[in-house]
Amino acid sequence: MTQAYLDHVNATLSGIAADGMMKQERMITSPQSGEITVGGRQVINLCANNYLGLADHPDLIAAARDAMDPKGFGMASVRFICGTQDIHRELEQKLAAFLGKDDSILFAACFDANGGLFEPLFGPEDAIVSDSLNHASIIDGIRLCKAKRYRYANSDMDDLEGQLKLAREEGARFIMIATDGVFSMDGYLAKLPEITKLAEKYEALVMVDDCHATGFMGPKGEGTPAHFGVDVDILTGTLGKALGGAIGGYIAGPQPVIDLLRQRARPYLFSNSLPPSIVMAGIKALELVEEGDDRRTQLFENAKYWREGLTNLGFDLLPGEHPIIPVMLGEAQLAQDMAARLFEEGVYVSGFFFPVVPRGQARIRTQMNAALTRDELDRALEAFKVAGKACGVLS
Repeated sequence: MTQAYLDHVNATLSGIAADGMMKQERMITSPQSGEITVGGRQVINLCANNYLGLADHPDLIAAARDAMDPKGFGMASVRFICGTQDIHRELEQKLAAFLGKDDSILFAACFDANGGLFEPLFGPEDAIVSDSLNHASIIDGIRLCKAKRYRYANSDMDDLEGQLKLAREEGARFIMIATDGVFSMDGYLAKLPEITKLAEKYEALVMVDDCHATGFMGPKGEGTPAHFGVDVDILTGTLGKALGGAIGGYIAGPQPVIDLLRQRARPYLFSNSLPPSIVMAGIKALELVEEGDDRRTQLFENAKYWREGLTNLGFDLLPGEHPIIPVMLGEAQLAQDMAARLFEEGVYVSGFFFPVVPRGQARIRTQMNAALTRDELDRALEAFKVAGKACGVLS
């Protein structure tokens, strides 16, 4: 590698640091949980996607461990060559039944699921209409296919209808509306009742990425469509958040769609199968979720208590009903400084800033967890009070 190119890369890194946007990683030396050990210190974790507190659940750990003796450590192959075990199909069928779909297909991550979804299903005669705040994996997946691309302002139903009209006027054969079920930086829910009505009016399909909803939103945790009482055509999601917090993604939908994806989805065809330990833990996670009304109740009680506590302290929050509760700070450096001070006070959070969120909308995204106790929440609120005053956020 030439020195000129390395100088270019170092200059880019220096610019990121100068703008206060350099991301830092802290080493966790404990399991993921409501409280974790970082640098020898015990801190309250408010920034994991561990919504139901299952990441260190003993039943999942046992299921993962018990899978290895009969099923092995890894598959050393992709699915269609020699990488499919009976447990892979068992998990796919259980996911499909849980989500009310014909079938599902597993991927290494939901990023891969979204990356592999669009290209096999749509060609240049088709159109995809995408929410402007969709996850990067949806954006990248759409870029990989040849369909015409249309974009509508976040949750703006008038703009969505305008784009659907335009796609129809321009002769689209098939149209798909693509949206997050929950917009993860804000905690806002997609307007699925309105979206599905517009889809029916314009004969469009609807795809929802439900990563931040599966397991705890809606009856039995079936996700945002169930929360709103509507049906959508295709759901994508992850095992890496509420369903145990490991890795693995999926697409669930009609049987012919899943069958075609098995034949054509490139991340599925060219990536190793999920290891048996992850698959068996995923099956156990689904069992816990289906029996987990008490965990869901606790999660939303914690979210309500936390939101009210931060509001009473005087923080600027985005409104919402989801366990993602962003504390708005504005500038990237302030978000970094606030996160650092909170760590000093025993709370683990991360600052979010451009390019993850728009410039000027930096924030600390807090996320609730069913495993957090009232004492932990009270200690975290006191830490926010101290850090907020120290950083000039609170008077």
